[in-house]
Amino acid sequence: MQKTIHKFYSSFNDLDAEAMASCYHNEVIFTDPAFGTLKGEHASNMWRMLCASQTKSTFAVEVRNIEVNEDSARAHWEAKYLFSRSGRAVHNKIQAQMKFKDGLIIEHVDNFNLHAWAKQALGWKGFLLGGTSFFKKQLNKQTAAMLNRYEKKNR
Repeated sequence: MQKTIHKFYSSFNDLDAEAMASCYHNEVIFTDPAFGTLKGEHASNMWRMLCASQTKSTFAVEVRNIEVNEDSARAHWEAKYLFSRSGRAVHNKIQAQMKFKDGLIIEHVDNFNLHAWAKQALGWKGFLLGGTSFFKKQLNKQTAAMLNRYEKKNR
């Protein structure tokens, strides 16, 4: 499991979405505040979309405090990047929890402070609205639409 987690995050740092996807079980369930819940290929496609939106010169991932037991793991990871819609610098701090099946990630939950992220990514609008359930619902709709467009374009 430790090897899988290191491969996942080092591949993310390299913006290698295919290597990230290879760490996921076909029946993976991914959840985070921005995308909500994604299953199977949609979860892998989310990472493909995110990696495609970044450049190595403005993106970095660091993972630490990895705790692994027989079938699950926790990790703290941080991403530094420019948010593509606003061009603003973001330093997102995430707590990940994962479960494994057949040596692959079957469940992946990323938790982070959505309001803190919104303030960085969107400025004053994120400061005002980023902590509301309205904002989260609207963001989930936007990310679902973006992923849907990405998947249609890349079939």
